[in-house]
Amino acid sequence: MLALVLTAPAAATAQSTAADSAVRSVVQTYLRGLKFNDTVSLAKAFWPEARLFFVGRDGKISQLTQPKWYAMFAGSIGKEEKGDLRIASVDVTSDVASVKVVEDYPGSRYTDYLNLLRIDGRWWIVNKIYTMERRP
Repeated sequence: MLALVLTAPAAATAQSTAADSAVRSVVQTYLRGLKFNDTVSLAKAFWPEARLFFVGRDGKISQLTQPKWYAMFAGSIGKEEKGDLRIASVDVTSDVASVKVVEDYPGSRYTDYLNLLRIDGRWWIVNKIYTMERRP
C-alpha cells in the first residue's frame, strides 16, 4: 500500500509531462503557421470549427471563423514574418489545456490565449482569444 502511494505521484508527473509536451507540440505547429503564413500548419493545430475572438475597434466582441482567418493569409503564404513568437505559459489539467502565447513583431505585440482539448487522444486548439498592442 505504501509503495502504491509513493509511486502514484511519479506516474501522475509522467502523464502531465507527456501531456505538456503534446500540448506544446500543437502550439509550436500553430506558431510555425504564424511565422511562415502557413495555413496548412494552422489547420493541423486548430479544430476545424474553432473560432478566434477579439475586441474590435468599436469595443465590441468580434470573431473569425477558420476560413475567414485563413483567407487573410492569401497574399503572404510562405513568407517569413519578422518577429519573436514564444510560448509564455502552459497549464494542463487532464484533457484540457490553456496556453499563453506572445508574438512580438516590429510595431506590435499580440498576446494569445489558446484553449485546447484532447479529443480522441489528440490535442486541438478549440478557440483563441487575443489582443494586439501597437508599439513604437
